[in-house]
Amino acid sequence: MSVREASPTPGPASPARPYVPRSVSTRFLRSELMLIFGRRRNWAGMAALAAVPIIIAVVTKIWPPGGGGGGGPDFFNQITNNGLFVSLAALTVELPLFLPLAVSAIAGDSVAGEANTGTLRYLLTVPVDRTRLLAVKYLGVLTFAFAAVALVAVTGTIVGLLLFGGGDVLLLSGRLVGFVEGLGRVLGVVLYLGVCLSALGAIGVFVSTLTEQPIGATIAIMVLTVLSFILDQIAQLDWLHPYLLTHHWMDYGEFLRDPVDLGALGPGLLSAAAYTGIFLTAAWARFAGKDVSS
Repeated sequence: MSVREASPTPGPASPARPYVPRSVSTRFLRSELMLIFGRRRNWAGMAALAAVPIIIAVVTKIWPPGGGGGGGPDFFNQITNNGLFVSLAALTVELPLFLPLAVSAIAGDSVAGEANTGTLRYLLTVPVDRTRLLAVKYLGVLTFAFAAVALVAVTGTIVGLLLFGGGDVLLLSGRLVGFVEGLGRVLGVVLYLGVCLSALGAIGVFVSTLTEQPIGATIAIMVLTVLSFILDQIAQLDWLHPYLLTHHWMDYGEFLRDPVDLGALGPGLLSAAAYTGIFLTAAWARFAGKDVSS
């Protein structure tokens, strides 16, 4: 008798052998998250992100601000009145460069890093479905994007409250709200910026499928981000501004107005969803038919 004949063929469920549906395993995703959050270089990057609100709080404590804080909503002058504004000021400072750089590094390494180290081919011969692999990689980037924004906000909130205290929050519209409501509005800012940076992560995953060099992918993603910021400052291109990736990022200031105009946040969320859908589809189209040799 051959091995094929000796091997039992799966048949329909029976009372002696009831059918047990196969559960969806999260092992691959957990492994990816451990890889992202377990690397020393990523810990160093996250430490740098957390250091910014600490520096802002200490410097403000020593030298109270006498002017505005630059682009975006002005939160710096409010820090001495309420430490909660340290987190908002830190997010304002880190949004143009540090947060996009952190997300770009993770996204650029998502697929290109596996190809560069020679593990991508082995992942696909486990076998791991390419669509599933790409989905897990993006979910890892998505998780990191929200975690990075939350890290800055939480660190800023803790150090700000320790140095300046809390209390009622003065909104940009001039209304005072309770501290708990103020925390809720900061949470809204974190979620909004997490969505925006997740769209950047989708672009990064697509770029990562085009190369085997994660550093090159990271640089390309950052160039696109900086270019979007630059184009957004050119008045002659005002017709292009609504379609730029970064155009609506600063709209998070709407959470510090009363009432919050959800309609003003809609374009930013719609833009992020469009970028995410387009570039994840492009990444899938590229990766699904890609000849993986390393």
